[in-house]
Amino acid sequence: MLYPLLRGEIGLDVFLSWLLAMTIGLTVHEFCHAKRADMAGDRTPRLNGRVTLNPLAHYDLMGTTMLLVFGFGWGKPVPINPLAFRHPRRDTIAVSLAGVVSNMVIAVLAALPIRLGLSGAYTMPLAVIVYLNLILAVFNLIPVPPLDGSHVLQMLLPLRLHRRVETFYARNAQWLFLALLALVFTGIVGLPVRLLFALLTGLRSI
Repeated sequence: MLYPLLRGEIGLDVFLSWLLAMTIGLTVHEFCHAKRADMAGDRTPRLNGRVTLNPLAHYDLMGTTMLLVFGFGWGKPVPINPLAFRHPRRDTIAVSLAGVVSNMVIAVLAALPIRLGLSGAYTMPLAVIVYLNLILAVFNLIPVPPLDGSHVLQMLLPLRLHRRVETFYARNAQWLFLALLALVFTGIVGLPVRLLFALLTGLRSI
């Protein structure tokens, strides 16, 4: 597991590769959320300047710093108004999954040169891009606010259960966040990331 600022033994090349991968992964992830919401009829992301590939527009103090320090985190959540969607439940799911799908696409594209033996001197930075985008995809699928998986879960539930889950999230936000950290630091979240990384690249580690 890569923890860039906690693992002092990593080289400058790995750290710079991590910064590049983080910039690409987070920016595209949040842009895709914003763009998909905009396409669904919600102008909120555009009015807040989020339909952009400018990395600074998507920087989140806590989430981005956690990604840099601990290896797991998120970008600045895109503000949306589901009531403005043409199909609120379906579009909310599509918007929530747009970022995850974008990270998986980036991971696959970056892994192809490695898998085909064409990456050469770029193997390490490409591997970091694959790894970080897999982290973003897997981590954001966890059904805990503010992660995308929580929105998907609520929209898939019947309305009565949806409201109960929403209330549960609101009342237990701090405990859910602690549970999220436990999943990270016990390595449970890292397991599927490592398996997907090996499957896509053929490498056991970076």
